[in-house]
Amino acid sequence: MPGHTTLMPGQFTRAPHAPSMKLADGILDVGVIGAGRIGLVHLEALSSSETAKAVIISNPTVAKAEAAASKYKLSGGTTGLAFSGDAMDVINHPDVEAVWICSPSQFHADQIKACAAAGKHVFCEKPIATDLPETIEAINAMNEAGVKLMTALQRRFDPNFMRVKQAIIDDEVGEVVQIKLCSRDPAPPPFEYVKGGGGIFKDMAVHDLDMARFLMASEPIEILASGSCQIDPAIASLPGAEAFDTANIFIRFADNKEATIDVCRQAPYGYDQRAEVLGKTAMIMTDNTYPNTARVFSSSFTGNADMPYDFFMSRYKEAYVQETLAFVAALVNDEPAPCTGEDGLLALVMAIAAGISAEEKRWVKFSEIAPELRTLKVAQESGEMQSAEDSGEDFVNEETGNLDWDMLSPARVFENSFKKFYVPSREAARRPDLKKRKP
Repeated sequence: MPGHTTLMPGQFTRAPHAPSMKLADGILDVGVIGAGRIGLVHLEALSSSETAKAVIISNPTVAKAEAAASKYKLSGGTTGLAFSGDAMDVINHPDVEAVWICSPSQFHADQIKACAAAGKHVFCEKPIATDLPETIEAINAMNEAGVKLMTALQRRFDPNFMRVKQAIIDDEVGEVVQIKLCSRDPAPPPFEYVKGGGGIFKDMAVHDLDMARFLMASEPIEILASGSCQIDPAIASLPGAEAFDTANIFIRFADNKEATIDVCRQAPYGYDQRAEVLGKTAMIMTDNTYPNTARVFSSSFTGNADMPYDFFMSRYKEAYVQETLAFVAALVNDEPAPCTGEDGLLALVMAIAAGISAEEKRWVKFSEIAPELRTLKVAQESGEMQSAEDSGEDFVNEETGNLDWDMLSPARVFENSFKKFYVPSREAARRPDLKKRKP
């Protein structure tokens, strides 16, 4: 495809020295790949940041890149090149210190590896890659280059889900008992999107799988999933999970807690995406998001005047902005990415396991997928990179049976940095009954 350079494995040539980094002056120079809807949302967020500025943007349709560069006043830096039809012009731009990858999914892995070779940090829309081996290869490239990779799992940055997470961290609900997640899209996607898209667990439920792990703060040990075709008969003939437009998922965690997820590709009333966490002292749940707070009261109806948002860009606009600002802050302050490449990998592993479970109609233990992860390289205390395969270690925790994610990402990064960009509303601050009760 024009504008997207496809590189073969081993084709990357690392620069003799890393590009001159100007993070020390507190301003991050960014390049953006992709001038579609997501790319423009992130570009707008970058334009509002006091500690980052976009230098160049690329898009296969050059006119879109040119329009974006003009609208957001991209300077092109020292080269004067502010837009291009080739992603490699963004990656190799001498001023660019970090790259926002907002291109189609099939190009992500190659572009990540090219960024690693150029010594550039990466913010990547999910997925990192379309399969497990490519995902591991891309993460390894970034780890070996010593640059940061953030997976854009935007629901972690949505104010509703963030408030639920904060309630768990602050012990407002007590010890978590169970978690329920619901995710229903307004309308099913076109047949062409579903075909070859990896199925409902990878292209839709992956967000909920990640959210279940994120909220539970425990690692999953096994999963049970089922799927069916209830909405669009046209997809029923597709292979595996691509034939499902409706699914249910049960996840069992290492602390013997469970989470349930239901997903469906159609909810005629708009986006239906809610979370509920039951704790031993309280329960917290989210409602859907509406364009306004107006409500109608009549003899025949009481409720919201309008339907919930029916477009994901409207529903998660604030989340897209916050995830961009969070990664900028992590780079400027030299902190870990708030949602790592490993987090994206683990969400994919959960989706793969769910697909196996639905096809084979059984509980699937995540330890069954462990052999495929043994080539993933992680930093040792010595600073050297080593894979589990080389070290002879296993990812399976012998005591609990879950994959030992601590080997993949030793720090619980998000909980440590969460309060730095979560700001509770004034209403929450005025509610002493919502604060942690003292014993």
